Amino acid sequence: MSAPDKILIAGIGNIFLGDDAFGSEVAGVLAQMRWPAHIHVEDFGIRSYDLAYALMEADAAILIDAVPRGHPPGTVYLIEPNTDNLGDGMIDAHAMNPVAVLQLVRTLGGTTGRIYLVGCEPSAFDCMDGQLGLSPAVQEAVPEAVALVERIIADLIYDRNPTAPALAAAPRS
Repeated sequence: MSAPDKILIAGIGNIFLGDDAFGSEVAGVLAQMRWPAHIHVEDFGIRSYDLAYALMEADAAILIDAVPRGHPPGTVYLIEPNTDNLGDGMIDAHAMNPVAVLQLVRTLGGTTGRIYLVGCEPSAFDCMDGQLGLSPAVQEAVPEAVALVERIIADLIYDRNPTAPALAAAPRS
């Protein structure tokens, strides 16, 4: 493994669906920071096709998204998805989730570099009537996710394994 030449930091989420906006919020903070020229930060929102093409151009990517896994709201995860075993699914251009985007990359005949997912356990995830803003627990997790992305970037630049040790935040009270 060697240090990647092009690193993508990608926020994923719908700002109109409460905690689903987690990736967009974190990407907004990261976009205000100074990064080396080979690191690109973008809030992709729900633009799955744009993200798929960007992933095919990156040597490594950090996706940031709300990830329900059954833990307390605000828990931050670092996940290295197994892209070899994604299965085939229907692509919905109006929905965005990391697995669907990675399937889209494969459907387009592309490949990806190393992929990392910084996820946060949502509190209000299925608010289909719409909701602006993150829940308090998820809002409190934004700085932790920013710090985790910074650590992953440092590990990638210095050719260390970002998943050792895997991180999961302690539940907040």
